[in-house]
Amino acid sequence: MNSAELKSFLDEKVVLYNQSRFIESDPIQIPHRYSLKEDIEIAAFLTAIISWGNRRMIISNANKMMDFMGNSPFDFVMSHDVYQLEKLENFVHRTFNGQDLQFFIKSLQHIYKNHKGLEAVFAKNQETASLQISISEFKKVFFELPHFSRIEKHISDPMNNSAAKRINMFLRWMVRNDTAKVDFGIWKSLTPAQLSCPLDVHSGNVARKLGLLTRKQNDAKALLELDTSLRKLDATDPVKYDFALFGLGVFEKF
Repeated sequence: MNSAELKSFLDEKVVLYNQSRFIESDPIQIPHRYSLKEDIEIAAFLTAIISWGNRRMIISNANKMMDFMGNSPFDFVMSHDVYQLEKLENFVHRTFNGQDLQFFIKSLQHIYKNHKGLEAVFAKNQETASLQISISEFKKVFFELPHFSRIEKHISDPMNNSAAKRINMFLRWMVRNDTAKVDFGIWKSLTPAQLSCPLDVHSGNVARKLGLLTRKQNDAKALLELDTSLRKLDATDPVKYDFALFGLGVFEKF
């Protein structure tokens, strides 16, 4: 396919898969429960953080996190007590355990009390072309409180050559707005043009088959290459093609 044919093909797949009917089978269903901005972003952040492995297990365990917080994540983050935190000890999703979740709750409270919230932290160090430096700076803020070093593995750093798939997915959810109302578009201080595709096994393999990506590893260098290719197709909303790449890989076994 030439570039025009490729764009037409992928645009058709975006229309097919960027549909609200897919919310019910995707982890994004968790933040879609809420209407308060802070509830949405906290539910989305915690869900994105555990989004690796079996999708049904991700959704099940994200539901458990919301249940632990009384299905009022922002209120829980801001007003929890030590006894409520103790109830999180038994949570586990693969290598993300109750101790990790307890720290994440404390750190989120710190961010909302002292850094004006998640959106403000990501917006503070943004660059025009990309949010990868913002992600790296966010990680520094997130781990300002005393913590066990092992917990840091749950937030990837693009400056350490990570594709940071889960954080980029979270940012897509928060920043990108679309007529299908899958992504929320509630963060107005950032633009969809700055977003990067959540690069994983599925999107990476499809991107390589389509000639959008040549690098074999799914790392920060591969993400930059993929971003460059997708921005040529649509400079204002490049990550809309995440729907196409994911749908082709997961649903069509492309």
